[in-house]
Amino acid sequence: MIKLLALFLSLTFLLALANEDNLEGIKTYLLGQTVALKTATSELQALSDQYFALAESSEFDYEVMWQNNQAEVTNLIEEARAAWMKASPLYEEVEGIVAGTPSLAQFDVDLDAGSSAAEDPEGAVSFDITLPNGDVLEKPGNLFGVTESTLYGTYEAFSSGVQADLDYDGEMEFGEVLPDANVLKSSVDLLTQMSGDLDAAANAWTPTESDAFTALAVMVPTMSEYFGSWRDSRFVLGEASTQRDFVAISRLADIQGILGGLQIVHESVSPLIQSVDPEQDAGIATGLESLKLLVKGVYDDEQAGKTFTPEEADLLGAEAQNRATAITGQIVQVASQLNIQIAE
Repeated sequence: MIKLLALFLSLTFLLALANEDNLEGIKTYLLGQTVALKTATSELQALSDQYFALAESSEFDYEVMWQNNQAEVTNLIEEARAAWMKASPLYEEVEGIVAGTPSLAQFDVDLDAGSSAAEDPEGAVSFDITLPNGDVLEKPGNLFGVTESTLYGTYEAFSSGVQADLDYDGEMEFGEVLPDANVLKSSVDLLTQMSGDLDAAANAWTPTESDAFTALAVMVPTMSEYFGSWRDSRFVLGEASTQRDFVAISRLADIQGILGGLQIVHESVSPLIQSVDPEQDAGIATGLESLKLLVKGVYDDEQAGKTFTPEEADLLGAEAQNRATAITGQIVQVASQLNIQIAE
């Protein structure tokens, strides 16, 4: 009897050690992305600094700046947009981990999910932005949203108001407006700083089983929210959209990134789930992959030129949400079997 008890305790200890190694895989993945995110935002910062210096040399007369420096301005804006489009997906690929982990979740509010105080005081970001000219943007919205709407001219308060034919085709089209250099510099500076802060917090973080199951239980059932954002974006509504962000990258691409990160989380706890319910573990894995493939199929159609109606977007969002809800039920059930707490 004593030998059996010792064997049981030994096996339990070994399982715990093995699962700690698996959980470290989440941290390794997260750190890989945050390091890349710091690099991308630093690149964006260097470009925004150059744009600010050019605007300053023109005494912030954007019409004069454009008339005298068309090629340089065009290149800076195009390169800044490219850097932003590199940085944003890097964050989306870890959003499921960051937003679903209580100790890291505020970064998601401030970087990617929080609203402005004017739109939703309860869901607003935690910061103000002080501009080089002394003006203060009070809780203006999340940093990826502020920088995107500044770079693409989708929010009047963040724009210079000066149109510029950036592709030289003789027509003024979407996005052909010069960013306000003060807003761009300050918001990008803070985005870069906060990306570094997230990396530091990720380095200090030790993932737990509760963190992993909480991230899955909190973030998997968010499909209706993301599809709703896609439905209201330019990718569905076109010029009729009044949404100021999610104009550069389809929300469908973001969803795939988020689900990919959540698959990493599931893989880390898969051996633990298999120890109590192999069939349930297989069901969760299959469900996540099926959900991701559903989103990918819609995204591929969109990239091929199909424009979905708002009604179609709602139907697809309902289908994705139904699948996500079923997966979440499995996750919660197996967490209960394992006596692992899911944080509220």
